[in-house]
Amino acid sequence: MLVTAYLLALLALLLAWPVPVALSRARWTSRSPFAAMVLWQAIALAGGLSMIGAMLVYGLEPLGGTLVGALRRAATIVLGNESADELHFWHLFALSAAALLTVHLLFTLLLTYARIVSQRRRHRDLLSLLSSPSGALERTWVINHPAPVAYCLPGGSRSVTVLSDSLMETLAPEELAAVVRHEKAHLTQRHHLLLWAFEAWRSALPWLPTSRLARQAVNSLVEMLADDVARRSTPDDVLVRAIALVAVGGESAPDVVAGESGGSRGTAPAGLVPDRGDPDDAGIAARLSRLLTPRPPLGRGATAVVLAAALMLLAVPTALLIAPGLF
Repeated sequence: MLVTAYLLALLALLLAWPVPVALSRARWTSRSPFAAMVLWQAIALAGGLSMIGAMLVYGLEPLGGTLVGALRRAATIVLGNESADELHFWHLFALSAAALLTVHLLFTLLLTYARIVSQRRRHRDLLSLLSSPSGALERTWVINHPAPVAYCLPGGSRSVTVLSDSLMETLAPEELAAVVRHEKAHLTQRHHLLLWAFEAWRSALPWLPTSRLARQAVNSLVEMLADDVARRSTPDDVLVRAIALVAVGGESAPDVVAGESGGSRGTAPAGLVPDRGDPDDAGIAARLSRLLTPRPPLGRGATAVVLAAALMLLAVPTALLIAPGLF
């Protein structure tokens, strides 16, 4: 089991630094954003599993046998039915660290979900007061705002797309249709769930390169995936113009962060428009580049290799944890 702990620790180290850094610099991701998204998810899940697993296996190593058997013996020790003479300081420290990290990750995931739900509820309340439904577009609300703004507000059957009146006046009909298709793609493909998970990962481990790079990459990839849906029925040049115009008012985004702010009826307060900080110029440039100079998507063979790599990343730590006594 000791060798297993070292292997898991090595895998966790690789997935915490060199692997995400290399993937964040890869150029093929814009050609196959779906495969890249799957790989980022595998890196995050396998990294967390390896970190916790390494500490858990090391802490249980003196108890011997399989992981299940060691856990059973640990439970009897906790209940006071057996002595803990085999477990020394560093074993207890590793077990405590594994337990604390697991609780921390789960708690942060739930806390992030509660915060997002609360913000969306408050945002929806503001929309009900300060916006009006678009007569021509289904489940679309219009706010009064001087900048061209478009975003979506997830909420199951209550999901809506929000556009500013300035955007509707600025864009041509085909450009507006492309923006609406883009935003609705975020909703239909449930991109907000991916962003929630990676936002929680970043909040839980902000010092970890994986969490920061993964959040940035996933934000960019979901935009590319939504662009791909829009371009099925929209020429690329039309979509490019729409993206450039929307970028003036801030990158459209599926994850809404709404602050509390007052305002008069008919004028959107600052809190009604998502505040995402400085525009992601690199992300916008990457989206425009792939549309202006389109490259063919990855072939089936290359895509299969990426998906197989993602599967292996999840399978290796799982197998090491299921049968640590084999190593």
